[in-house]
Amino acid sequence: MSEIRVSSKKMKSVLESLFQKHSFTKEQAFTLAKIHTESTLDGVYSHGVNRVPVFIDYVKKGLIKTDAIATKTASMGSIERWDGNLGSGILNALTCTDQAIKLAKTYGLGLVALKNTNHWMRGGTYGWRAAEQGCISILFTNTIPNMPAWGGKENRIGNNPLVIAIPRPNGHVVLDMALSQFSFGKMQSLELKNEELPFHGGWDNNNELTKHPKDIMDSGRALPVGYWKGSALSMILDMLATLLSAGNSTYKIGLKKNETALSQVFMCIDPSTFSDTEIQQNLLNEIIKFTHEGPYMKKDGRTFYPGERTLATRKKSKVEGMQVSSKIWEEILELVD
Repeated sequence: MSEIRVSSKKMKSVLESLFQKHSFTKEQAFTLAKIHTESTLDGVYSHGVNRVPVFIDYVKKGLIKTDAIATKTASMGSIERWDGNLGSGILNALTCTDQAIKLAKTYGLGLVALKNTNHWMRGGTYGWRAAEQGCISILFTNTIPNMPAWGGKENRIGNNPLVIAIPRPNGHVVLDMALSQFSFGKMQSLELKNEELPFHGGWDNNNELTKHPKDIMDSGRALPVGYWKGSALSMILDMLATLLSAGNSTYKIGLKKNETALSQVFMCIDPSTFSDTEIQQNLLNEIIKFTHEGPYMKKDGRTFYPGERTLATRKKSKVEGMQVSSKIWEEILELVD
């Protein structure tokens, strides 16, 4: 697969035009272009620029309502329920993250549960957003069934992404992980490069574990992270998202032809409530320092805290531009014309 370098300015401009063409307002198009570009800038191509053609396809099919916005349906102090009304997953998630932050600033902790929304693309976007506002966040979403429960043969659970973010002046700590060993977006990226996975990522159609992304995408059966532990965590997050939002479970989402009408949870905590900010930061830095200074498996190896490599990739991409699949970029340009 050939790659080309694209500047963030160019990508934002092209994507903004594309989203406006498909009935988003100028303000919405600007936001969508910004988020997709920032995800790509951070090296998350699978949920940045690579996801744009699929997003537009969902818009064309009417699965994403361009005129819909999230609305609050219930309020119980620091806890709220919202309905995404099948609008853009990114725009809905931004709204609910900001509302959870607002509640956290008022009550110390805020929780917003959202139903009937679409794919939020890179979940880490909302963790970084909360951290920039000084909030700890715990965020998760359910998905279409795309993994077998441990010991099962058919897909009955989702790879339900989980995000946990902690604000830190010297670099926010942001965990952003799907509960499959590799997200399907990551597998798509490696398939475009004709590369194998570094570890087994799922089963092929012969029920054998494999490192070939195409074989896993063909079977649709990803491997849960941590095997039975990831399987259990997937079920728990699905239960929480469904119960708190009164929305669809992975089971109900799987009854549809496409992945839509998802359930999500946005929980934020304002650590300044404890009035010991300096102690908190010292404790964080102590943990990071202890991990960094440990011996490495390889001579030139090192360890990272969650989000550390993202910051390095972001810095590099701003200087050198983003390496984008020429196939994906050409497809996007055709959609704009």
